Amino acid sequence: MQEIFSNLTRLISEAVLSCTSDCIALSGGLDSSILAYYLKKNTKAIVVVAKDFPASDLVYSQFVAKEFGLKLYIKNATIEDLMYSIEETIKILKNFNHIEIRNSIVLYLAIKTAKENGCTSIITGDGCDELFAGYSFFLRKKSTELQKDLERIWKIMHFPTQKIGLALGVGIESPFLNEKVSNYAKSIPVDLKVHEENDKKYGKWVLRKAFEHIIPQSIAWRDKSPMQDGSGTNSLTTFFENSIKDETFESKAKLYLEKDKVKLNSRESLYYYEFYRKYFDPPYLLGSSKYRCPECQGEIESDSHFCRMCGSFPI
Repeated sequence: MQEIFSNLTRLISEAVLSCTSDCIALSGGLDSSILAYYLKKNTKAIVVVAKDFPASDLVYSQFVAKEFGLKLYIKNATIEDLMYSIEETIKILKNFNHIEIRNSIVLYLAIKTAKENGCTSIITGDGCDELFAGYSFFLRKKSTELQKDLERIWKIMHFPTQKIGLALGVGIESPFLNEKVSNYAKSIPVDLKVHEENDKKYGKWVLRKAFEHIIPQSIAWRDKSPMQDGSGTNSLTTFFENSIKDETFESKAKLYLEKDKVKLNSRESLYYYEFYRKYFDPPYLLGSSKYRCPECQGEIESDSHFCRMCGSFPI
């Protein structure tokens, strides 16, 4: 076990130190905090939180920045910032996936803020959850099912950060996706990725144990907080529910179902879809695959359980 811990800390350290960025997207969660530990003092750190919604990342990011001597830039995103970012992100990603949009506008604002503060590239924690079984739904799976699911995800995993960075002219460096780190992570047994600690089951257990004496304990064992939760953008769902009237939603949802073959199940999805249609054709007209999402008619992989276009899950 100690050999695994030693290899993990060494490989991640080497991957971070090979980066040329002087900036990191920081959430105060396990992934970005591990990377932050290896950075030089006064490296710029960007945290994005919604100004008008509850957000838990701010206090953790402030703690980590102080602990490691990083220069923290806080982007307090207003409603106007969020609305602008939604449209820009949809233009870049070419989908109206409500989950991906809520997460990706945080990345958009972080990368944009980094650029405004003179950074030409930024470090992100992309890949950690996919490689080390960090998502909460992994906790419910047995080892054989978990291994199979991880292997499927490794084949199709993608990271919107790359597209957003390219669109904004900012380089993206993701140490967890470094070839040596990635290959080693894939070789670690799944029962070390999802494992109990003090009668509680954790994802990324092996990573937490490897770093629990290197980074603060409260960070090493912080519960997984999706980007939309930590930043507060998950509250957009309620915001749109309260902003769009019943009759407006019902009439437009009916129109798009008849016209575009797209079933919209929420006001938030309607809002995103209207921006999507401002720039792109209906999903059923795109691509040539016979495998289609039953909700939006967008193309999907033959073995996919998830629609990247609209966010439907499971399909």
